[in-house]
Amino acid sequence: MSYCSYCRNQPKDSIHHWYHDEVYGKMSEDDNELFGRLVMEINQAGLSWNTVLQKYEGLKLAYSQFNLQKVSMYKEQDISELMGNKNIIRHELKIRSIVYNAQQILEIQKEFGTFKNWIMLQNQISIENWVKLFKKNFKFVGKEIVKEFLSSNGILKGAHDKECPEYLK
Repeated sequence: MSYCSYCRNQPKDSIHHWYHDEVYGKMSEDDNELFGRLVMEINQAGLSWNTVLQKYEGLKLAYSQFNLQKVSMYKEQDISELMGNKNIIRHELKIRSIVYNAQQILEIQKEFGTFKNWIMLQNQISIENWVKLFKKNFKFVGKEIVKEFLSSNGILKGAHDKECPEYLK
């Protein structure tokens, strides 16, 4: 079952409808939001998307509204606090990778202006090339994480079924 089909069977006020209709398959203009999407995909590794979406508000709050500047400055005390936060996925490697990735995005911004510019300037032909590029720059970014991050931002085709109202937008 596709994500579009799954969402059509969910209540209209479900977080899945919001994510599917408002976020999934659409490129954000805001680097903090793009970072937030990367945070979500990293957290999903090994878990269901439902689990991650249910923790969305907790993740956003815990990671300073996905503010790159703030997350990039997290220290050991901040990481310890996150490890004790029951409102997020408490996986130390994921947490440390998120902090590192915020720092890396800030470096990318220095050269390319924005994280979005950097993404849009990459002309990778295959998912394998995208994965190599992401692994060169970030941590905790395997094939599925990179694929879903790119799909959620409309870089890779296939985010929505052809029958989905969002497909034509």
